[in-house]
Amino acid sequence: MPELPEVETTLRGIRPHLAERRIARLIVRDARLRQPIPPETAERVAGQAIRSLSRRGKYLLIGLETGTLLLHLGMSGSVRVVASDRPPRKHDHLDLVLCDEQSLRFHDPRRFGLFLWTPDPPALAERRHPLLSALGPEPLSDAFDGAHLHRLGRQRRVAVKAFIMDAAVVVGVGNIYASESLFTAGIHPARPCHRISLDRYRRLAETIRDVLQDAITQGGTTLRDFVREDGNPGYFARSLRVYGRAGQPCVHCATPLRQLRIGQRSSVYCPRCQR
Repeated sequence: MPELPEVETTLRGIRPHLAERRIARLIVRDARLRQPIPPETAERVAGQAIRSLSRRGKYLLIGLETGTLLLHLGMSGSVRVVASDRPPRKHDHLDLVLCDEQSLRFHDPRRFGLFLWTPDPPALAERRHPLLSALGPEPLSDAFDGAHLHRLGRQRRVAVKAFIMDAAVVVGVGNIYASESLFTAGIHPARPCHRISLDRYRRLAETIRDVLQDAITQGGTTLRDFVREDGNPGYFARSLRVYGRAGQPCVHCATPLRQLRIGQRSSVYCPRCQR
């Protein structure tokens, strides 16, 4: 599943091609996404200029003259800017056709993505739209720090990995980056979140920010289903120290890494370095 760095990388890739362009039309080849694309969407967006492009969690927000398009890549989705006359591939479900003969093309084999229009502008949609209003702070923002994690963590009894993957606590910390952050911070992924000190949460918050920023800089993580908007994979996978490395030696102490399941997700950790 594309995580926050992949979505941020995608945003930065498509923004120069879409900003201040005008939409000629919307072509929907298959409306059957996680939520069906309403048939009136094409009429609502046609002719509108794109005023802004931003991200909230794993959602891309395309601000129009009237309303906002919400785009979520789901588990296997990607978007690319292509020539409008380029033949679509299988699973190219829609094209947002621009007036300059380019299109934003949405590809999603598993159809777990979303493409929705809301009448609110982006800032208001973030506060009022049901998919966005309950989201926690952005991990790269000033609103996210160790005090925030410590305050919420004292009220919970779940494993810390499940805690930081909760989008109501902080957005965009998916399985890969949660595993990497906990390893760097030296915290066992199954440790109850209410049994972690403020100092350790401060270290964890800094680590989450650093790990995500490094991944964004390197272009996201190379996964089987994810490619960047230019069709090339990201490179952060070369830097993974625990994710996907169960049984291999720890990069710090050479102890074999172990694997367990937390919240139905695989978690790899070092039994010596993480406590």
